[in-house]
Amino acid sequence: MESHEQCTRLRYFHNRKGESSFGSSRNAEDARLMERIQTGDQEAMALVYDQYSGTVYAAALQVLRQPTTAEDVLQEVFMHLWRSPGSFEWSRGSLRVWLAVSSRHRAIDVLRRKRSEVETTELAVIVEPDMFDEAAHGEDMNRLRVVLNDIPRPQRSVLELAYFEGLSHTEIACKLGEPLGTIKTRIRGGLTALRKAWHNCPRTRFMMSR
Repeated sequence: MESHEQCTRLRYFHNRKGESSFGSSRNAEDARLMERIQTGDQEAMALVYDQYSGTVYAAALQVLRQPTTAEDVLQEVFMHLWRSPGSFEWSRGSLRVWLAVSSRHRAIDVLRRKRSEVETTELAVIVEPDMFDEAAHGEDMNRLRVVLNDIPRPQRSVLELAYFEGLSHTEIACKLGEPLGTIKTRIRGGLTALRKAWHNCPRTRFMMSR
């Protein structure tokens, strides 16, 4: 029994090591491509586009839920990268995460312009900087889902509708048949609980518990 558990642990850490090596290799390749893009290398730009356009489009579509508008955001993100490659900083994470976050922020700006009649606070959940931007990374998305399960169901439900479905406070109230004030209270309380759970569940501990 002990031998079986030991083998299981060894396989786990071997797999984690392989994933880490792949991530390092990907980052090294991205660094070389970014250096080429800074010199105006169109081929390097095309390679980055081929590698990450799906991620950028998905991030925009999750917020906008309109394919045509999400495609516009996709083009804006890569046009910005081409014109201002120096705006990307490795200290802020991998290129994939940075592009996904950029796409999400631009999509939110589109929503703000289209929803001029909606209070800016109704988009507060979408722009939570620490949790939801970090969760653009696949593994952190799993972490986000785990900590969501630790907060009360009424609060969790409204946060899931706001983030994963991109609904505003008013839309959530209509969908659930609840007063708007109740929805706002649940979201405020849910965000407070979620922030606490998120910071009490650092990525390293989450990875070790898997």
